[in-house]
Amino acid sequence: MTAILLAALGFMLLIILHELGHFTAAKMVGMRVERFSLFFPPTLVRKKVGETEYCIGAIPAGGYVKITGMNPDEKLPDEVRDRAYHAQPVWKRIVVIAAGPAVNLVVAFVLLFCFAAFIGSQDVTNRVGPIERGFPAQGVLKPGDTIIAVDGKRGGPETISKQIQAHKCAGRPVDGCKATTPVKVTIERNGETITRTLTPVYDDDLEDAAGRTRLGFGYALGGPRETLGLGESLSWSADRFAFFTEKTVTLPARLINPEQRKEISGIVGTYEVTRQTIIHDVADAVGILAIISLSLAIVNLFPFLPLDGGHIFWSVVEKVRGRRVPFSVMEKSGALGFVLILMLFFIGLSNDLDRIINDKSFLEP
Repeated sequence: MTAILLAALGFMLLIILHELGHFTAAKMVGMRVERFSLFFPPTLVRKKVGETEYCIGAIPAGGYVKITGMNPDEKLPDEVRDRAYHAQPVWKRIVVIAAGPAVNLVVAFVLLFCFAAFIGSQDVTNRVGPIERGFPAQGVLKPGDTIIAVDGKRGGPETISKQIQAHKCAGRPVDGCKATTPVKVTIERNGETITRTLTPVYDDDLEDAAGRTRLGFGYALGGPRETLGLGESLSWSADRFAFFTEKTVTLPARLINPEQRKEISGIVGTYEVTRQTIIHDVADAVGILAIISLSLAIVNLFPFLPLDGGHIFWSVVEKVRGRRVPFSVMEKSGALGFVLILMLFFIGLSNDLDRIINDKSFLEP
């Protein structure tokens, strides 16, 4: 229950900070903010301070900021019209919209830095970590299992991996081919020693190495944590920041590739990864939340409505044209963008549900 609560609070905090960025920027440039709400309606508590109503909703899934005049065709009283969103210069609108993702980018970098400087990483162990979908380990090995030996051969992760790779496909290997001989994996699970037989498959779709036969699992981290110095922490954070930014930016391209599309995770999967991380070591959740905050910022900057990037894009178009973009054009763009967001949501959700159905350990504590 504690892990569930902490994971939920982490998600909500990132979204609230995002909306707080919009809110603060709007106030600073003089826009009229009608409402700032923690959580979504129905509203449980509301209090008006000045011109802004502050609310707490019943659905704890983030929050929202309502700025006057987001719709340029909205009929407004004379006393508020000059402070409406669409009455402001383009640069002010861009600042307000970009402030939300900017907060998430800053939070992501700060969390990465804090992880490197004050928490520290751990070495890989013989414990099983993430299980990859569609590989032999799925449904057989479970996160938390300790690998004692492979084919009777004991050793660390490097020795275990080499022994698995010693099982080759017949002839020239091609992606997905099965090894000619199975692997006998001896594991310890809940104090019991178990032996399982699995046949490795060849995987040539690896970004960090040449193709090899694999069972499809990662190694969990463990042991003493090692922190980095100030300079090294900044360098490591920048490197990780750039790496995960690149991965997130390529998300639309992954929708086209059927194999990569299966790897996309939705909010259920992301939440579950966070929860499992908190269960095993709450300190590692700092790194996970950093990645989520970074992804939230980058995805929000994709240039189609109703995302923040869509508002920025059309503001830039207006600046280049020298006149306002017709609201009908923005509405059509928003409809298309909404369809794309729904498609991404359902792909992620279906992948998450498929993992739950095919691998019950996905929801095991």
